[in-house]
Amino acid sequence: MVNSILTPDKQALIDEHNAQPVIHHAPDGFSDQFALGFTKLLRFTADTFFAKRYGHRAIVLETVAAVPGMVGAMFTHLTSLRRMKDDEGWIRTLMEEAENERMHLMTFIEVAKPTLFERLVILMAQWVFLALFSILYLVSSRTAHRVVGYFEEEAVISYTLYLQEIDEGRSPNVPAPAIAKHYWKMADDATLRDVVVLVRADEAHHRDVNHGFASKLGGKPFDTGKTAPYPAHADDVRLKA
Repeated sequence: MVNSILTPDKQALIDEHNAQPVIHHAPDGFSDQFALGFTKLLRFTADTFFAKRYGHRAIVLETVAAVPGMVGAMFTHLTSLRRMKDDEGWIRTLMEEAENERMHLMTFIEVAKPTLFERLVILMAQWVFLALFSILYLVSSRTAHRVVGYFEEEAVISYTLYLQEIDEGRSPNVPAPAIAKHYWKMADDATLRDVVVLVRADEAHHRDVNHGFASKLGGKPFDTGKTAPYPAHADDVRLKA
């Protein structure tokens, strides 16, 4: 069951333009409880290292966020070959998710300019998470997708808080990087705030898709009616010289 959280404090996290409501999937059973607990541990780690440095936090988190789609696509591909059964479009969806998260990373690298220490953290975080998530996916793909769903719930909240930091002047609203303008087909005068709104919409879409995948693997229907809109992206994500 997916519930909208519209308490006053959560309502304050909803931006006035193109906002995605803060949606939380109520955990149902041990698998969901494990996924939620694992996500909260990741959130605690991010809060400990980066606090309100949202640009730097985004770099590390997007590095990790780009892993599940690739892992899921690989194992789904192998399962499809092994069982000689159609993947029902899951492989392409998961590959697109991985590519999308990678473009988030490329964008925020231009904004935050990670230090050497942060690059080392990224390296360690990626390898550790890759190993853990691959094992989890092999043991329970349902739990793995639920983890991503909860992970994206936290991402939506984090990017909403990032918007508040920009709106209240604590983070500079710099011009959008060229790579972001190309990828999201943005106007020439687009700003960082515009980028964050679009990234948040991406994350909301990934949230709903992965919760849907987890529910379907658990024998429940995939409710596409709850899927957030996905911003238009450039077909060719490489910048032309």
